[in-house]
Amino acid sequence: MSSYKLIFTGPSGAGKTTAISVLSDTPVVKTEAKTTKRLPTHRNKQTITVGLDYGIINLKNKDKIYLYGTPGQERFDFMWDIITEGGLGLVLLIDNARTDPIEDMRFFLKAFADFIQKTKIVIGVTRMDISPTPRIADYHQALRAYNLNPPLFDVDARRKKEVSLLLQALLYSLDPSLN
Repeated sequence: MSSYKLIFTGPSGAGKTTAISVLSDTPVVKTEAKTTKRLPTHRNKQTITVGLDYGIINLKNKDKIYLYGTPGQERFDFMWDIITEGGLGLVLLIDNARTDPIEDMRFFLKAFADFIQKTKIVIGVTRMDISPTPRIADYHQALRAYNLNPPLFDVDARRKKEVSLLLQALLYSLDPSLN
């Protein structure tokens, strides 16, 4: 039996906790606290992750994929190195309805640059139904500055099929022999 550790990161409200919840075969461990200030793009968001989110996918061959979600606020960045330790890949979720989602992507690419250099990354852009711009092509253009061309999708973190596709893209980029 093998186990694999994958990391979900991105700004607060991008859908990390939701994505892990729809994928996990076990109840998700969440470390959340009530929000102290309301984000303009998240009027209904009541809680934020302050430690980590944790879920497990049980594969048919008894292997397990452990899903870890980082807190999205920079003030909890001390957790990022702890959570990424031993991780095989990174799922970066970006909320397209935030003020400057391209800048959010740049921030997380820089913050996780060492980890990305050692592993692989996929990017899911959430809430494009609420804010259609920037477009996926705009994200690709911004990624050129980092010499990166990761799988990049418009994804609804509430839909298991869409989040599963994102995870599959990460796994295939880690091991292209997977079928």
